[in-house]
Amino acid sequence: MYRGTWHNHTFGGIVIGIVTVMISSIGVAGLSAAGANGAETVPTFTKDVAPILYEACVMCHRPGEVAPMSLISYRETRPWGRSIKNKVLSGEMPPWHADPTVGRFSNERRLTEAERDIIARWVDGGAPEGDADQLPPAPVFADGWQIGTPDVVIEMPTAFDVPAEGEVDYQYFSTPTQFTEDKWVQAIEVRPGARSVVHHILAFVQDPSGARPSSAYRQIPIGAAAEAAAARARERGREGAGPGGPRRTLIGTMAPGTNPQVFEPDTAMRIPKGSELVFQLHYTAVGEAASDRSRVGLIFADAPPAREMRSGAFLNAYFEIPAGATDERVDTLIEFTQDVEVTALFPHSHLLGTRWEYRLTYPDGRTETVLSVPKYDFNWQAYYQFEEPLTVPKGARIEASAWYDNSAANKSNPDPTIAVGWGEQTWDEMQYSGITYSVKKEQ
Repeated sequence: MYRGTWHNHTFGGIVIGIVTVMISSIGVAGLSAAGANGAETVPTFTKDVAPILYEACVMCHRPGEVAPMSLISYRETRPWGRSIKNKVLSGEMPPWHADPTVGRFSNERRLTEAERDIIARWVDGGAPEGDADQLPPAPVFADGWQIGTPDVVIEMPTAFDVPAEGEVDYQYFSTPTQFTEDKWVQAIEVRPGARSVVHHILAFVQDPSGARPSSAYRQIPIGAAAEAAAARARERGREGAGPGGPRRTLIGTMAPGTNPQVFEPDTAMRIPKGSELVFQLHYTAVGEAASDRSRVGLIFADAPPAREMRSGAFLNAYFEIPAGATDERVDTLIEFTQDVEVTALFPHSHLLGTRWEYRLTYPDGRTETVLSVPKYDFNWQAYYQFEEPLTVPKGARIEASAWYDNSAANKSNPDPTIAVGWGEQTWDEMQYSGITYSVKKEQ
């Protein structure tokens, strides 16, 4: 299970939501693994703490990854002890923002009460190292890939030079997959080449036949502006087109804090033979020039699956958040055109986003909240993967609601004096939801 940890991003010279951790020395004088009066034994790093870090933290807290420090060895971890304790006890780390009373998720990044207690007692007890023989083997990662060694890695055809300053338009790069037969993909990981300047990556597959991507839902416009845009899209034959266009299928996403997509056994995503992989990249200048050549790693299924995974998005681009608004709500609605199993949802807004909620309404009128993110964090986004897929019948609807704070009270707000609408840059806003779901393959 992936249960990631600290994350740090700088956008356009503005430091956003950085987890600030100060190195604190931990006094050890007069302390030992056990109290003189037979008090409870103090946990040690090798026996008690390292297993927790290896399971929940070092996916990110290792050399070359997004976290600001490595937590693999005792020497690396001990100086951060008090900060680790504080962040763990406050619930800030590992980062997980879904309401624990709504839904169950297979990729949940939470420590148990017992694990938090071990870390707190270890720090309070002087952070002893323990017996080296009790240290478990550190996790082994395949060249940084969280999914393991990919069967194939597809890179951007050329590197892109990101300037030190200024706005950078969305960049698109297309690379042939060179697949001579249809491929069924079990796991997908999108990795940036230069993390500091990559805001997000969307990876699409473009079918060489020009066939329209299959979709099991349609978006229902909300509001006059959205309804007019939908009518224009129908006239142009683009109804239902996602963010990559009407002839592309979204297969993978990388955004701050996201984790790779690994599908359940006997489910996989199809990439047609002869397809091209299209990278959509959002770069942000950070005051220092950088060169990026991002890539996508794929692991193939051993055999064709019983259910086909599909990935898509739905969004509302027709909104304006007034200057000073503290709790502005924006909604999106989709209706399913066939029976599906929804496996994950991905809420995405920018610096003004504060919370999200997804409600599933069945054809008989029953409604349930399936995902609530009461404290949305732009720096830690996630595909929330349901522990058990949602069984969604034809005719059911999912409504996504996002709330925004465009006031001076929002410390991440670049400018609370102006209204903000949809846009691609970080200082603009989005109301965007990713969705993964499966259908029976014969459909």
